[in-house]
Amino acid sequence: MPASVSKELADLARLAREGGLDLSPISLRVKADLLLSTSHPSLDDLAAFNEMAEALLPGIDEATALILARKLAGWPHTPAPVLAGLAAKGGAVLAELLRHGMPVSEAELEGLVETGDEAMRAALAVRSDLTAQAVIMLVSGANRALDLTLIANHSAPMPRAAVDTMIARARTEPTYRPGLLARPDLSNLELAPLFLHAGPERRLAILESLMAREALHPSERRPALSAATFAGWLDLAAEDRDIAFTAIADHLGGGAALAGTIAADASRDLAALVLTASGTTVEEATRFLIRLGDDTAHSVERIFALVALMRSVRPAIAFRLAMHIAGTIVAAPQRRGQHQPSMDPSGTPSRAGHARPEAQPATSDVLGKIGARRERG
Repeated sequence: MPASVSKELADLARLAREGGLDLSPISLRVKADLLLSTSHPSLDDLAAFNEMAEALLPGIDEATALILARKLAGWPHTPAPVLAGLAAKGGAVLAELLRHGMPVSEAELEGLVETGDEAMRAALAVRSDLTAQAVIMLVSGANRALDLTLIANHSAPMPRAAVDTMIARARTEPTYRPGLLARPDLSNLELAPLFLHAGPERRLAILESLMAREALHPSERRPALSAATFAGWLDLAAEDRDIAFTAIADHLGGGAALAGTIAADASRDLAALVLTASGTTVEEATRFLIRLGDDTAHSVERIFALVALMRSVRPAIAFRLAMHIAGTIVAAPQRRGQHQPSMDPSGTPSRAGHARPEAQPATSDVLGKIGARRERG
């Protein structure tokens, strides 16, 4: 800082201390700006500013305090007594300090989240140093504006408990979806419930993740769909689509949650997925979708898109995806007993091995097919 500025700060600090000059709040702001313009202020300059601020802060108005809080909160050279003097004003001034990065410990931060009012919590939600516990506490308030601030804060951690809560709210709150899908720290499996609202690249990534999971942890084979059952669905599709959706959801074990989600999805992507999960052929499923007689049924473009979706997923993957979308947990069906010869490769007479899973493609085969589809697209 130039010697003249440094001397001026020292003189003003002395006059403020002795009461020989009526300094206005504007003077403090100006001197703060002069100090902030210096990349490496000297200790003497900081001491002079600190002395002047301590003398003037108790008497400044809130508007000036807010301006100083915004400027000084995150500046690494701000003297601690100056921040303490501003923080002592509490309310909006303290919130502004926290919003703009005033240093606080993790314990202090979590304490402020727990005891702060709505404005205080909103200020804390934008900080980059939030702890996982602080995020969970903020999310527990069920405040939509606060949730959206947290979602947009990519520097804040998003622990699994918070993700699950946000995803559940996104099922009924469309404003949550774009921000969650844009977060780079959320895995494709975590975002699988938002498949219907994702773009083509994210959809493909979600399918790849589900296929990899299926290859590593194969699902139990579901009972085959009888011709009579499908014929009943086909009749219901034309008479009462909601009852038809309920019948399919019950067949899959998804109950009312799945049925309601199918009915609410006007794109009919989920209807196509549950039909595939049930074991229908693409041709049968297409007949069902057209029989619904809704806007999708009258759109050639949408029907072609649904056919493409059904051809891109196997029943086991469609089942997993549908349950993720509906937020439904379904117990796996009990495996029926199977005869295992004593010399079967999966076991010996002296040491029984694990039962063979039902035939599943290797991981490389699964991902290779997805890659081939991407190249063709």
